[in-house]
Amino acid sequence: MEGLIFAIVVALLLKIFVVEAYRIPTGSMENTLLVGDFLLVNKFIYGSKSLQYLPFTDISIPYFQLPPLRRPQRGDVVVFEWPGDRDQVKPPEPVNYIKRCVGTPGDTVQVIDRVVYVNSKLVPYPAGVKFDTYAIMPKGYPNPQIFPEGSDWNEDYYGPIVVPKKGEIVHLSKSDFLRWRIFIDREGHTCDLRDTTVYVDNKPATTYIVRNNYYFMMGDNRENSLDSRFWGFVPFKNIVGEAMIVYWSWDPNIPFYSIFSKLGSVRWGRIGMLIK
Repeated sequence: MEGLIFAIVVALLLKIFVVEAYRIPTGSMENTLLVGDFLLVNKFIYGSKSLQYLPFTDISIPYFQLPPLRRPQRGDVVVFEWPGDRDQVKPPEPVNYIKRCVGTPGDTVQVIDRVVYVNSKLVPYPAGVKFDTYAIMPKGYPNPQIFPEGSDWNEDYYGPIVVPKKGEIVHLSKSDFLRWRIFIDREGHTCDLRDTTVYVDNKPATTYIVRNNYYFMMGDNRENSLDSRFWGFVPFKNIVGEAMIVYWSWDPNIPFYSIFSKLGSVRWGRIGMLIK
């Protein structure tokens, strides 16, 4: 019995601090990752966290984080806790997403004719990038769902936008209030507009100091991905880990009672595939 308890404790610690399994639920990362892929995620590399929620609940609890071996870099495929829709301070429940890191703190991200530029340099398409159509949304036709609220951008012509960096000073005014309102609220402060004056924590403010480092995430399935273009930046505290390897893959649409069809759908060529 003691050996079993010890094994359970070790497995739990490994899951919390080192590596965790993750299943791909949507097609936002096709064709790099497919629905039905099962991954191992390296939690240690970005700094593992202790439990953030009471088990089997959405109740947050105090936690600590180990020092990261390194921070997320451009091109990493990252699992993170979704920060919520564009106009939400926090999501209704914790949900993990997986996307590719496109911008790191301080980077300027821009999409021109579906091509991503970071700091004015072209970023080559990932090997598995996918577009469902050849129709490109023209410049000057804003998508009302795009981040930040009030911008005249769309998913194919986006930015330029600077990814916030800890310690950066941003200027606040009536004209850019919508851009920063939810961002500041997500950092744990209040932001209001009264007449023509911006108030932070009920005090008039013309500037705001960013408290955290942020990242810009995009799916490889560029036309079928709700990502930072739609809901904003991901703070470092939300990062879970880096996707490492596909350890299993099959067709999730086949029910388990069709066991032979289910086993016949195993994508053997993907098992053991390193994620790049």
